[in-house]
Amino acid sequence: MPDFPSYAQHLNLSFKDINLFIEALTHRSYLNENKNATGRHNERLEFLGDAVLELAATDFLYKKFPDKPEGELTAYRAALVNTQSLSASAQELGINDMLLLSKGEAKDTGRARQIILANAFEAIIGALYLDGGYEEAARFIARTLYPKIDDIVAERSWQDAKSLFQEKAQERRSITPSYTTLSEEGPDHDKHFTVGVFLNEELVAQGEGSSKREAEQEAARAALEKTGW
Repeated sequence: MPDFPSYAQHLNLSFKDINLFIEALTHRSYLNENKNATGRHNERLEFLGDAVLELAATDFLYKKFPDKPEGELTAYRAALVNTQSLSASAQELGINDMLLLSKGEAKDTGRARQIILANAFEAIIGALYLDGGYEEAARFIARTLYPKIDDIVAERSWQDAKSLFQEKAQERRSITPSYTTLSEEGPDHDKHFTVGVFLNEELVAQGEGSSKREAEQEAARAALEKTGW
C-alpha cells in the first residue's frame, strides 16, 4: 500500500482521518480487481466534491467579476471546472502517481485518464469537506484552480469550443466546420460517440463523449489545440 500520509503531506493537506484521503484516490476498478482490499471507491466523495466545487467556484467568480452578466460567469465557471481543467490540476499535483487503479485502468491514457484524474480531484475536495469543513476544501480549490482564471479569460477558452472554432475557421480559412459521427458504441443507456470535425474534406481532429454534443465539443477543443487557433 502506498504511503498516503506522505502523499497528503506532499499536497500540503492535513487529514484527521487519512482513510478519507485513501478513499478519494481509490478507483472502483481497484476494488473490483483486489477483492480482499478494504475501504470504498471514490464515487460518493466525487459526488460531494462536485457540489462543493461548484459553490466555491461560483462564489469566487461572483466576487472577482462584479460587473459580468450571469451568462458569462456561467461560461467562466464551466471552463474553470471542466474535465480538462481539473485533470490538468490533478496532473500538476502528481495525483496520477497516487491513484489506486486496476492494472487495466492504469494503462489508460488520453480522455479516459483525464476523467479518472478529474474525478479523483473532486473526490479529494469531498474528502477535505468531510474531514475539515467547507473552508478547508475551499482553500484547496483556491490554491489549485483559481490561478487559471486569468488565462481562461485572456485566451477566451471559456467560450463554447464549437463556436470559437467556427469563428476562427471562418476568419482564417473562410470555411464553416462540419461534424460527422465516426463511431457509436455501447447500449442505449451507456453510449460512447466518436465525432470528427472537418474543414471541407479535411479531418482536423476527433473527440469522444457520452453524447454527440459532448463529442463535438471535445473535437472542437482538440481542433483548436491542434491548429493553435
